[in-house]
Formats: sequence, C-alpha cells, structure tokens
Amino acid sequence: QVPLVESGGGSVQAGESLSLSCAASGSITNCMAWFRQAPGKEREGVAAKYTSGSSTYYADSVRGRFTVSVDNDKNTLYLEMNVLKPEDTAMYYCAAKSSLLCGGNRYALVPSTYNTWGQGTQVTVSS
Repeated sequence: QVPLVESGGGSVQAGESLSLSCAASGSITNCMAWFRQAPGKEREGVAAKYTSGSSTYYADSVRGRFTVSVDNDKNTLYLEMNVLKPEDTAMYYCAAKSSLLCGGNRYALVPSTYNTWGQGTQVTVSS
C-alpha cells in the first residue's frame, strides 16, 4: 500500500472553485478516486479515474462541475471542483484500489472496493 496525502482543501463561497491534489509516495495504482464524507453522512464516491487509460466516473451530483485527472509522472491525482455548492461541504478523501480496473460504473465509486486511503482534506462551501 502506497501512502496517499491530500492537499488543497479550504473554505470558499458558493460558486467558487477549488483544486485538490493527492500525492502518492510511490507508483499509483490503476484506479484511484475521490470520496467525501459530511458529518452524520456515509462516505460517498465523487469521482474515479482509471489511471492507465481515459475512463472516468462521476457521481451525478458533481458531473459537469468536477473534473478528475492524473499526472502519472508525478504520481498525483487531482480533483478540480467548480461552481461549488454548500452541499459539497465535506471531508474529501483520496483512495486507491489494487485491482487492475476500476470496476465500471457499478464499482468505481464504491468505498469498500478501495484498500488504501489518505487522511482527508476539508472543503467548506458557504452560501
């Protein structure tokens, strides 16, 4: 398991943007993702990226506003978040799975399929 370290969280106003980064200390796996968890809520998948190809997966709540990308040379996963809403407020976690693929739409955003997690970075959006 390769340690993951998130950065880039902060507090913004609704409608603004933030970019998150997730740096892996070693080579990244074939599938990495962003999850979030708000107080009192379950952890939910936000976006996933097949790092060896072009496939990406998004939750309906963020599709069109968030973009997940990867820089394989830097072993870093990114999440560009635009038009942020108060309901986007949560702790955001980076995760990696050791499987060869993300698992398609059925499994790409399922937390239990990921086996390595970062410590999280807080995103707060005020109205």
